[in-house]
Amino acid sequence: MTSEKSPQLILRFMAAPTDVIMAGSHGVSGGRVLEWIDKAAYACATQWSGTYCVTAYVGHIHFTRPIPSGHMVEVRSRIAMTGRSSMHIVNEVFSADPRQGIFTRACDCLVIFVAKNTETGKSQPVPSFQPRNVAEEEAHAAALSRIELRKAIEAEMEKQTYDGESEAPRLIHRFLAKPTDVNWGGNVHGGTAMEWIDQAGAACTMEWSGEHTVAVYAGGIRFYRPISIGDLIEVDARLMRTDARSMQMSVHVRSGSPRGGREHLQQAIHATVTYIAIDPDGNPLPARQFHPHTEEDQRLAEHATVLRNLRAEYSPKPLITLSSPRHID
Repeated sequence: MTSEKSPQLILRFMAAPTDVIMAGSHGVSGGRVLEWIDKAAYACATQWSGTYCVTAYVGHIHFTRPIPSGHMVEVRSRIAMTGRSSMHIVNEVFSADPRQGIFTRACDCLVIFVAKNTETGKSQPVPSFQPRNVAEEEAHAAALSRIELRKAIEAEMEKQTYDGESEAPRLIHRFLAKPTDVNWGGNVHGGTAMEWIDQAGAACTMEWSGEHTVAVYAGGIRFYRPISIGDLIEVDARLMRTDARSMQMSVHVRSGSPRGGREHLQQAIHATVTYIAIDPDGNPLPARQFHPHTEEDQRLAEHATVLRNLRAEYSPKPLITLSSPRHID
């Protein structure tokens, strides 16, 4: 007798000092939170599909507050909608001071996974998910409301080029993918790659601003191809636009065999991440302004504005109905 597949999963653990990106930080790095989300969503996707899955898209992550080291963390992932081979998974991250025992939300987002046949590498069908209650119906409606926005963002991002003359602040990391980065399918965890993205974006914005910076929003993270262990990795972070407080970054991850050299690396992931600078007490600081002069820098600054306006134009439904804080069980 087979048991019914569960559409949800909860991970609970404690945030460690090693989860903080640098001394003096007020909380865990955005990249580490993204890694937690991806691993919980991955477990939820494989539990539902019964097979290996790959991250295809991560969208609309608002980091509403920092998670301090030493807090209990709870990551809740649940299926909101399925396609033929895709699973749209709503994720919530909560944390609580163990001395007080009250969990409050730190962020939420939608992650899309695709089920893969481990022998052929091709996508394979997943069990259909049907909402069973009001909360699941609301999450399903929210996932549906994001489809057109996602297509519009992807189309806008694909129109851009990044090889012209530029004066924009930029930082490039290169390294080899390690065996410790591997997932069940033998490729790099999507969450590990998202942590690379945040590290490069944070380093670039810190160098530009001269202040400690934190991610406050990440959206339109598109996964194009898997990254293999031993690949040469290039994480290319570039400032596109600033406003009064924020710095909007474009980050590309490219990968390939080290034997081919940098010229033969292929695009694996593209993301946009927004950062703000903060003072030692965690208060936002004015952003050092970037004024684009070259044709490409001006075009990419306009591209960043278009991305922001698209989110306002489509006005997707909230993924989560706000819930009250609750005590640790």
